Amino acid sequence: MKRTYRRLLILLLINLFISSVFAQSDPLPSWNDGEVKKAIIAFVEKTTKEGTSDFIRKEDRIATFDNDGTLWSEQPVYFQLFFAIDRIKAMSPQHPEWKTKEPFKSVLANDMKGIIASGEKGLLEIIIATHSGMTTDEYDQLVTDWFKTARHPTTKHYYYEMIYKPMVELLAYLRAYEYKTYIVSGGGLDFMRAFAPEMYGIPPDQIVGSMGKVKYEFRNGKPVLVKLPEVDFIDDKEGKPIGIHKYIGKRPVLAFGNSDGDFQMLEWTTSAPGPRMGLIVHHTDSLREVAYDHQSSIGTLDKALTEAPKRGWLLIDMKKDWKKIFSFD
Repeated sequence: MKRTYRRLLILLLINLFISSVFAQSDPLPSWNDGEVKKAIIAFVEKTTKEGTSDFIRKEDRIATFDNDGTLWSEQPVYFQLFFAIDRIKAMSPQHPEWKTKEPFKSVLANDMKGIIASGEKGLLEIIIATHSGMTTDEYDQLVTDWFKTARHPTTKHYYYEMIYKPMVELLAYLRAYEYKTYIVSGGGLDFMRAFAPEMYGIPPDQIVGSMGKVKYEFRNGKPVLVKLPEVDFIDDKEGKPIGIHKYIGKRPVLAFGNSDGDFQMLEWTTSAPGPRMGLIVHHTDSLREVAYDHQSSIGTLDKALTEAPKRGWLLIDMKKDWKKIFSFD
C-alpha cells in the first residue's frame, strides 16, 4: 500500500514537472538549439496537428526508447550487471565453490576484465545465478533496495542519478502531445519495472525487455510467480521488433536507440509509410560522460552509425546537442 501511494506521488510530481516545462517557452531546456532539437519539435508539431497530411491519431502515437545508453548511462558495464555483481558477493557465503569457478571467481576478485572476458556465456551465468529461485515480488524488493544505496563506481553518484536529463524532458514533451512512450530494451524486464516508473514515468505495462521463464506455484500457502533459471526471450537486435509486435501490437512512429542492438528497431520503425523518425544517441562527450562508438565492448555503435545518414536517422551528438547530461552537471 505504501508503494502504491509513493507511485501516485511520483506520478503527481511528474505531472507537475510536465506543467512546469510547458509553462516555459522552451519545451526542451537541456537541449541546445541545433538541428536535432528543431527536427524533433517539428515532427511532434506536424504529427499532432489535425487536418494535415502528417497528422497521426492519438492511438498510433507510439514512441519507443532503448534504455541502456539511451535513457541513462551504461559505462563501464550495464547497471544490471553491477546489481548482479553485488548479488554474487552477497550470496557467496552460501556458495563456497564460487571462489574457484569462473566467472564467479572474477566477480569476487573485482576483476572486471575477467568478467567481460567470460563472454556472453559467463554473463548469462551471473544473471541466472542472481535472478532466479525467488519470487517476482522478492526480486522486485531486492532491486528496489539496491537502488537506495548503490552508487556508480566512477561518478560515485547513485544509479538513479545517472539518467539523462534531456531524455527525461523529451519523454515528458512527447507525453504532453499524447504520445505513448515505451521502453524497449535488452535489459531485464523485471529489473526495469522496479525503477522505470519512478525514474521515467513509464508504467510497467509499457516496458518491453528480456525475460526469464517464471513458474506459478504456492509458497507458504500463497500463490506466487517464481523466477526460473531459464531464458524466455531476449529483447535485443532482431528481438526488438518481435517484442514490439508481441507486447505493444503497433509499429512505432518514433524510435530512439544508441547502439547496433537498436538497429533493427529503428529499421523496422522507419521503413513503414507515413511520418517516421529514427534517432541515435551518439556518445561523443568524454568529459561529462564517456565517448565511444565503433570499438566499444558496451553499447557498440558501428553499423547503425554508418547507416544512419543513408536511412535518414538523426544522430543526437551528446557533446553538441545537450546543454546538460545529468541533473548534477
